[in-house]
Amino acid sequence: MVEYRDLYDKNKHVTGKTFIKGEQVPKGYFYLIVIIVIKNGDKYLIQKRVEKKGGAWALTGGHPKAGESSLEGIREEVKEELGIDITNDTPVLFKTITHNDQFFDLYYLEKDISLDDIKIQKEEVDDVCWVTKDEIIKMHDDNIFHEGHYGVFEEYLKYIGEM
Repeated sequence: MVEYRDLYDKNKHVTGKTFIKGEQVPKGYFYLIVIIVIKNGDKYLIQKRVEKKGGAWALTGGHPKAGESSLEGIREEVKEELGIDITNDTPVLFKTITHNDQFFDLYYLEKDISLDDIKIQKEEVDDVCWVTKDEIIKMHDDNIFHEGHYGVFEEYLKYIGEM
């Protein structure tokens, strides 16, 4: 299945142009990635990616489809990967990072989600669990947590004043 992504200019404005997921981003353009930290009390929801997607533990995130806003994109990723509808929730956009030809919109949401209510997307996710901050740090130290997503987690900790 061909998936189209919006192309953005250097100021993060949608250009009206698209590219096909997996293809090279044209020079001078950017694309968007969304990632969310989901927290419940002192626990964070993480997911183990399938082997063909790297097999590491990570936060939830992905690429909005062409025509989706950043917020629509993160809501869709949570629904697709975890089967959780956060349409009536308001994730907080706490930072945008530019890296190479990518914009990363970083969100967080405080929400009580039962593991029993999660229906993982088998093509993307092997497992989910709630863990503490210290457990994520240990997973990173043990090289089983996605490096880029750990950077997002650090940005979140800075944002809330815990780092």
